[in-house]
Amino acid sequence: MSQPRRRPRWLPSQWPADAAGRRNMALLVQLRWVAVAGQVATILITHFLMGIRLPLSSMMVVPCIAVLMNIGSLMVVRRRTDITHAELFLALLFDVLALTTQLYLSGGATNPFVSLYLVQVALGAVLLHRWSVWGIVAVSSACAAMLAFVHRPLVVSGPLEGHLFDLHIVGTWICLTMIAVLLVLFMTPINRNIQERESHLARLRQQAAEEEHIVRMGLLASGAAHELGTPLAQLAVVLGDWRHMPQIRKDPTLVEEVEEMEAAVKRCKAILTGVLMSAGEARGEAPQVTQVRDFVEAIAQRWRAANPGVALRCDFGPHDYPRIIADPVIRQALTNLLDNAREAGASYVNMMVSRDREWLHVAVRDNGPGFSPDMLADVGKPYRSSKGRQGGGLGLFLVFNVARKLGGRVDASNGADGGAMVQLRLPLTTVALEDEEADADDG
Repeated sequence: MSQPRRRPRWLPSQWPADAAGRRNMALLVQLRWVAVAGQVATILITHFLMGIRLPLSSMMVVPCIAVLMNIGSLMVVRRRTDITHAELFLALLFDVLALTTQLYLSGGATNPFVSLYLVQVALGAVLLHRWSVWGIVAVSSACAAMLAFVHRPLVVSGPLEGHLFDLHIVGTWICLTMIAVLLVLFMTPINRNIQERESHLARLRQQAAEEEHIVRMGLLASGAAHELGTPLAQLAVVLGDWRHMPQIRKDPTLVEEVEEMEAAVKRCKAILTGVLMSAGEARGEAPQVTQVRDFVEAIAQRWRAANPGVALRCDFGPHDYPRIIADPVIRQALTNLLDNAREAGASYVNMMVSRDREWLHVAVRDNGPGFSPDMLADVGKPYRSSKGRQGGGLGLFLVFNVARKLGGRVDASNGADGGAMVQLRLPLTTVALEDEEADADDG
């Protein structure tokens, strides 16, 4: 009989693609729409209202090309999750060349809007790498220098004739105002995108460091489990011999103490077996398929036996729970949550289990002192503990990493009436069996 298949685990450490480049390209598209509208309005006002004759047909070609460029850029942005650095460079280079064309047709370097090159340079300084920024600077400077010698001169007639300098002053003021407004409007969200990208990279680095720490701990735990296996086996043999010694069999007190020691040795061996299974070194044992309720009740029963001084209650929501594989990693995570509650001073622990269409929820709530504000801010980080002992804080750290590896999450909070609550959420696509999911879909 073939065993039920389980969906492969996906790694949530593969964070969603960094979308800063995509958002920045969208901002450049918005800026180009503003530029198109501004160019068309300026051309029409200058030509028809101010009486300055411009080559309308030639100058209107540039906004039309910019519109086509924007449509193509929007299609790329919607289809892709990220935009490369080279694509951002080419987009800014297009804007520089489009501005150069319009200035060439309207007076060249004498046009006060020649200062708009600074907008492209400023955007490049924020968005691009060093070599690319200097590329934009070089192209902009070359184009501005060329416009001083090669351009179509403006022809001013009518009432404005002889007032070209006054028009230049007014145009310079308008241009500087436009540059200031555009930089504020577009640089602020671009800086926010860059900060989000840096935060994303910082989280990835932190996660990589935590996972490396987990690997080292796993190797250490696995080695310790192997080393402790031999003396525990020897203790089991010695205790078995003691039970059959006449001197001990005659004394009920000694028999009871030997039995307690044997139970303690068996528990230690079970813990070491769980450590080896969690490290992927199970000795050829077939994984056990069980129900969620049975799985949680078994964990609770073992924990009650080891901690008789703390009351533990299990509550299950009125749901149909799927079959799962009794993963020792999940068992250890739930045991860690219960141990944390006991070590924090709780005398009563409530483990609540529920589910929805996508998630399996397991919440552990206690009547202890709860989390401090500093602890809540750093919950899930290694060596962040409220118990004040060296090496503490690894229990919740391991729980957070188990949840992340399984595609879930952990939320910690304090109850309204005191005590701490930690909720572990695991995706059913990861922990449930595929045949169960298929049955649910058929139903």
